[in-house]
Amino acid sequence: MQTNVSLLIKKPVAVVFEAFIEPDVTTKFWFTKSSGKLVVGQKVTWDWEMYGVSDEILVLEIIPNERIHVRHANAKETIWKFEAYSETETIVKIQNGEFNELSEIIDATEGYTLVLSGLKAYLEQGVLLNLIEDKHPNARVDREK
Repeated sequence: MQTNVSLLIKKPVAVVFEAFIEPDVTTKFWFTKSSGKLVVGQKVTWDWEMYGVSDEILVLEIIPNERIHVRHANAKETIWKFEAYSETETIVKIQNGEFNELSEIIDATEGYTLVLSGLKAYLEQGVLLNLIEDKHPNARVDREK
């Protein structure tokens, strides 16, 4: 089973696509640190410093303004699809899987829904919602006790 989430972002497809390729933008709504920009055939490390966790990503495919396909360290794959809805609007579809457990499907669906919501707020309004950081406040390694 796979997860599928999507959302309309009121920005042109090139802007939305670049938000996932360029870590200076992605760190505004998802992970906190990246070892680099997404490039086909290269590995990139994404860090969520507030939780003390990271993931190594292998970039399998990039079709500019259309598709990004990566494999995570756990061998799961994620595909982002970008569809121009109009000249100033983009539908982002994220497919993630294969999962065996319902709890994994729920977690992945919820996580990518937060990612897209954070992206929407940042690109459309310039607002940093900190959704990923605030999702698990008790798991933050930097929190005061």
